[in-house]
Amino acid sequence: MKLNEVIEKRHSVREFKEKKVKWADILEAIDTASKVPFAGNINNLKFIIVENQELKNNITKHCQQTWIADAQIIIVVCSDETKLEKMYNERGKIYSRQQAGAAIQNFLLKITDLGLSSCWVGAYSDELIKQVLKIPEFINIEAILPVGYGKGTIKKTRKAALENIINWEFWGITKKSSRTKDPTTW
Repeated sequence: MKLNEVIEKRHSVREFKEKKVKWADILEAIDTASKVPFAGNINNLKFIIVENQELKNNITKHCQQTWIADAQIIIVVCSDETKLEKMYNERGKIYSRQQAGAAIQNFLLKITDLGLSSCWVGAYSDELIKQVLKIPEFINIEAILPVGYGKGTIKKTRKAALENIINWEFWGITKKSSRTKDPTTW
């Protein structure tokens, strides 16, 4: 698929078929996630692959979203900002979040490209998930990504119109100045 097609096709899925997901697809998606820009070339991300139903049920309980347990696989994206903080001080935390977000988006796009579905889950009890998966205290959980083959029909959600998300030159300036060059003439 072409990139624009994948971007348009990607959506959050909360219903999954019982069809088994191929390991090669999961590994390929994680590999794609690891190809984002990293501050100082420090890849601070780790991915936990969860297939065990009991663990999936526990994760689901600590997310308070029952549909998660129906996914064939759950990917837990984690980060260790220790090295980034040593190199960049407080900004290291910001870089860690940015890197995680970029990696998660790459993962979701690759999952879509492979014909699979997922949903970026950000609501969960960090401490309880850490206990369940034996994640060290200093590691951050960045996202929980249930993965499987989507089931049911997908409702197209409305996204903000481009003109509603752009500011020109300064915050709050929503109209392009006549002095701003048209991109087609650059």
